[in-house]
Amino acid sequence: MLTRKQLELLDFINKRVARDGVPPSFDEMKDALSLRSKSGIHRLITALEERGFIRRLAHRTRAIEIIKLPEALEKGTVGGFKPQVIEGDKVAPPRDAMPVALGHAVELPVMGRIAAGTPIEAISEVSHNVSVPGGMVDANAHHYALEVKGDSMIDAGINDGDVVVIRETSAADNGDIVVALVEGHEATLKRYRRKGNMIALEAANPAYETRMLPDDKVKVQGRLVGLIRTY
Repeated sequence: MLTRKQLELLDFINKRVARDGVPPSFDEMKDALSLRSKSGIHRLITALEERGFIRRLAHRTRAIEIIKLPEALEKGTVGGFKPQVIEGDKVAPPRDAMPVALGHAVELPVMGRIAAGTPIEAISEVSHNVSVPGGMVDANAHHYALEVKGDSMIDAGINDGDVVVIRETSAADNGDIVVALVEGHEATLKRYRRKGNMIALEAANPAYETRMLPDDKVKVQGRLVGLIRTY
């Protein structure tokens, strides 16, 4: 699944290639998506390449090849959303939605708020409990929940006010969204990447810069496994 910004960029590249025969420049991509810097475009391009939608060709200017298009672009529904009239129970739920009646509910402690933006003080006290579907958690692991504060992970589908379900762990793979404890007293929700002896904590919002820290300054406290949103 692509984020809205990733889908918008892929759509823009595809249309420009069809029209001009060559992909747009990074400046044109930045302007088209109303981003402040080209670093945001670099992150989106990398994400699209990692997901197998495009390929960058070495030693060539504007060398971006589109390998495939998601269903949303093929059907002309950019952003993955197509308005429709709801008639009774005829509309099927999204494929990745978990049925309410599936399994049993599990009570998890909500350990306060986590910053999806500037790191905030480390979370340590339970504010209340929240019920989550049993299929969202692993019976053999410890889990907890956090309320999201900020918008730095918005392109990963994580909004201010969402409740994220976290599996407690001290290990993470590159690309995982984790709760990271920074310098022993600040907690933040970011995408994790190890680069040698440095840890990159990446935002999913071009308005925020990637934070690079020595690996001894970052402690993983959990990995994102689910999200609960109230409308």
